[in-house]
Amino acid sequence: MTRVLQTLRKEPASGETRSAVIFLHGYGANGADLLGLADPLAEHLPDTLFLSPDAPEEIPGMPMGRQWFPIPWIDGSSEEESERGLMAAVDDLNAFLDAVMVDEDLLPEQVVLLGFSQGTMMSLHIAPRREDPVAGVVAFSGRLLQPELLKDQAVSKPPILLIHGDQDDVVPPQSLPEAAEALQEAGFTDVYAHIMKGTAHGIAPDGLGVALAFMRDKLGL
Repeated sequence: MTRVLQTLRKEPASGETRSAVIFLHGYGANGADLLGLADPLAEHLPDTLFLSPDAPEEIPGMPMGRQWFPIPWIDGSSEEESERGLMAAVDDLNAFLDAVMVDEDLLPEQVVLLGFSQGTMMSLHIAPRREDPVAGVVAFSGRLLQPELLKDQAVSKPPILLIHGDQDDVVPPQSLPEAAEALQEAGFTDVYAHIMKGTAHGIAPDGLGVALAFMRDKLGL
């Protein structure tokens, strides 16, 4: 049985929902962490609903912190526990996306996934394995999980924008070209990349600007 993801939302500025951006936060954060991005984006995406779900698992010792799955080198969990957590979170997120499209009357091509760090790992893992491609994936400061499986498991190839800070000391910047190479080898033809110069593990204004242009293009705005 899938777990219901508690979700924060910002309604479209126009009052009419024609698209949705779904924020997927990083390890140790929660849905509130990325929802603030909706404010600068909404002006340029007036018909867009912004949703920011909490990851399904609490993190021991972090009352407000959530995780999509355990990370062994941070929490001492085993690789098996991490894999089980990932698979469970994939089911949860797929159920969440299915419900959003029904409840909000949206098609997959009207939905963008915007992930940060562990949320990017989820976005890049789940989007290619969904039958119908979403409008696009914006992948900030994360990495592609299980790249060796992508070619065989990808059933859709949505447009993907990879963005990373060149001073990131949490997820190495090298993760971006590694993800790009694996995506291209798996047959993804619509892959873009942007390096945020002088940026650590975060989202800089130039990165958000590139993400906005990508989302407007892929949503046909």
